[in-house]
Amino acid sequence: MLTSSARFETQNGSKYMQQLFRHFAHKIEVEVDAHHGRATLGPGPLKMEADASGLSVKVSAEDVRGIIEARYIVDKHLVVFAFRDGFSGFAWSLDETALA
Repeated sequence: MLTSSARFETQNGSKYMQQLFRHFAHKIEVEVDAHHGRATLGPGPLKMEADASGLSVKVSAEDVRGIIEARYIVDKHLVVFAFRDGFSGFAWSLDETALA
């Protein structure tokens, strides 16, 4: 399984994460509290963590196509909630060990 992760520096990470997961809860099962969020997107698992300085995200999928789809799902939804902080998408990195 491939994984990709990113971080966005903001003091509103918890707020944005909770908004995103409440939105996702209309269609998929989610678990969320003030600091952690989990859901299973079509391509695979999504995990988020919020702290005082930002929001970290990790997506997993079976292949690169799934990673791209999962990144797109997260970015296109979060941009709606975090636009006030200038969010235009995560700067994603791919877990290189998964490619070996």
